[in-house]
Amino acid sequence: MWSQRRPSPASPVDSVAVWDGRPCTLADVTELRLHLREGLADAARRGDADDADIERLLLVFEELTSNGLRHGQAPVRVVVTTTDRGWLIDVSDAATDRPPTLAVGRDAAQGGLGLYLVARLSAAHGWMVQEDRKHVWARIDYASRSAPVPVAPLPRPRDEATGRSQFQ
Repeated sequence: MWSQRRPSPASPVDSVAVWDGRPCTLADVTELRLHLREGLADAARRGDADDADIERLLLVFEELTSNGLRHGQAPVRVVVTTTDRGWLIDVSDAATDRPPTLAVGRDAAQGGLGLYLVARLSAAHGWMVQEDRKHVWARIDYASRSAPVPVAPLPRPRDEATGRSQFQ
């Protein structure tokens, strides 16, 4: 799912970078999310995106951006690009030696399910190293323009001592 590098889809000629942010702290993520929401109002007014599409993008933005700050290396940069079918979000940082890593064997209450969530909400996702930057990306399609994303079950949290599911 996230273990292998996948280059970002080539940006189509008609793609437009609509938002660019550089968070420095986790507190910045909330403020930047509000700015991004305001910037997406045009897409909603044109009828390309509905509220659910925007909420999916904002959730993916928050997960990938907070991961970049927690597990990456400054400076972190977030670019959102529009395409004819949705958005491409690219979060880059300087930790080229630290790939996105799924949380395995951890209690869900401790967090760590963000990459699973991003995989479920996006039409495509991946990461790559380009020059001195690691790029973690996700493509969020407008629901009206994409086939339904198959829903795979989230892994169940396991008790570290027994290896058994915590939910029976």
